[in-house]
Amino acid sequence: MGFSELITERHSVRNYIPKKVETEKRNSILEAGLIAPTAANLQPVKVLVIEEETGLAKLGKAANIYGATLALVVCADHSTAWKRPFDGKQTTDIDASIVTDHMMLKATELGLGSVWVCYFKPDVLKSEFNIPDGLEAVNILAVGYSAETSAPAKNRKDMAEFAFFEKL
Repeated sequence: MGFSELITERHSVRNYIPKKVETEKRNSILEAGLIAPTAANLQPVKVLVIEEETGLAKLGKAANIYGATLALVVCADHSTAWKRPFDGKQTTDIDASIVTDHMMLKATELGLGSVWVCYFKPDVLKSEFNIPDGLEAVNILAVGYSAETSAPAKNRKDMAEFAFFEKL
């Protein structure tokens, strides 16, 4: 599958069958996240892998993952992230999002569905999984075998509303 086909095929899946993601596929998805670029290559991201029933039940207290059998909680380490020297902006959200995007696209390439979840209770997640201070859960990527029969249509803006050349 070429890149254009991959990014066109990818869509958010919110209904999964109860089939576990194979270890090889899970590891391939994690590898895609591991090689993702980060600011100054500091790699301030840790991924909490949740795939056992007990872990998925605990995760369910903090977020809806729509029956996915694998969840990747992408956490940013504030102590190691790069900061822009001009204004102190820390790149934790950016780095975590790049990692999440790489894993999401790899899941699609492997024939899996996924949905990027930001609607979760951070305090519950932190408590249930003993996430240490200094680490912030930024995204959850729910992954599994889609129960949906077709991808929803993607409504997008016109290019003229998206891209501006030389001035906004």
